[in-house]
Amino acid sequence: SSAEMAYSPFHMLASSLATCTFSVINSWATHAKIPVDDLVIDVRWKFGEEPHRVSNLAVTFEWPSLPPNRVAAAKRVAELCTIHATLHHPPHVSIEPASRAAEAPQPAGSTA
Repeated sequence: SSAEMAYSPFHMLASSLATCTFSVINSWATHAKIPVDDLVIDVRWKFGEEPHRVSNLAVTFEWPSLPPNRVAAAKRVAELCTIHATLHHPPHVSIEPASRAAEAPQPAGSTA
């Protein structure tokens, strides 16, 4: 397998968005008694420059068993994903040496 085909940080970003999207859709669908066995979520990205970054993420879903009158609701539910919200309202990101860790935000659940 070539280095270009390796699971990259960009795949991890897309995977987190896809997993979060599936999670909220699955929760809604379970409550609405709509099976998700045939739900497929796809995330694609494009790069931007100056600085080099992911500039576009596109989430699509294919769900043949979803009733047509529920498609708009499913899209609204998908947009409730916390990763989606985080990408729309980006957090402040700090990078510091570990010696200055006391000044940085602590990981969730940290007691420090």
